[in-house]
Amino acid sequence: MVRYGNTRELCLGLEVVTAQGDIWNGLSGLRKDNTGYDLRHLFIGSEGTLGVITAATMRLYPMPAAQLTSFAALPSLEAAVALLGLAHRFLNAGLTGFEVMGQFALTLVVKHFPLQGVPFYQEAPYCVVLENSNHASLAHARVQFEQLLEAAIEQGCVLNAVVAESLAQAKALWNIRESIPLAQAREGLNIKHDISIAVSRIPEFVLTADALVEHAFPGARLVNYGHLGDGNLHYNVQAPHGTDAEAFLTVHEAAINTLVYDCVQQFGGSISAEHGIGSLKRDKLAHYKSPVALQMMRAIKTALDPHNVMNPGRVL
Repeated sequence: MVRYGNTRELCLGLEVVTAQGDIWNGLSGLRKDNTGYDLRHLFIGSEGTLGVITAATMRLYPMPAAQLTSFAALPSLEAAVALLGLAHRFLNAGLTGFEVMGQFALTLVVKHFPLQGVPFYQEAPYCVVLENSNHASLAHARVQFEQLLEAAIEQGCVLNAVVAESLAQAKALWNIRESIPLAQAREGLNIKHDISIAVSRIPEFVLTADALVEHAFPGARLVNYGHLGDGNLHYNVQAPHGTDAEAFLTVHEAAINTLVYDCVQQFGGSISAEHGIGSLKRDKLAHYKSPVALQMMRAIKTALDPHNVMNPGRVL
């Protein structure tokens, strides 16, 4: 969510069982506590390699008075970045969702879930789902959305747009975005990349990566979608149409991963935005992470878990 951030940003405290069996109670939930290292952030994202999280204190927000959802067709990924800037300007903290979807990704949804109505996908290379959560009223939320979409159309960021008139319509629009990974799975095995790039550089990254993949692996189909609001893309590669997907992955997955990750590194991004390293990306981490960072991470792991009993074989 654009406004509320990642789970890390919503977590105010933790209870953790250490590798030695001790219990650290850090559940106070204090907004300010500058008494040494921030152990909470150390354990968040460690994927169970430093300790077992057994409880958490979370930050909660009041329910908004109204939520509106819009589905917009865009002429380019550059237009999506421009629309995101306008959405921040017109909606401010009310912008709680901003998801971008490439045309081919939406084509897969239409193919495998034909009962879903996907607006505009045939006329635009990219579409976006936006959500406006307003704490004043539904009327105020609608005025904000109308002003945003009017400005976006005038500036050429948006070709066409629809605003949900009911909760059912809003759910249907969100369901389009949520159906993309399901449609991909029905289409066949694919190579997934959960990456992050600075938002302003995403259009250039996609243009570069697309060209590299299409040149090296002719016919490969690119399923590009994700959380543009925080720079997180699911940049996935589907086997060429009519080919054996399993054989394609067996032969080409390692090379495609290297090509994509090298491009991510070139653009100053991360090879794992939200899904973590686990065991699948563990060997890649040494190539794409700073040696100094890895040295500190290994030192922390050794200090807190000297016998490597916490989720061994993951991350490091």
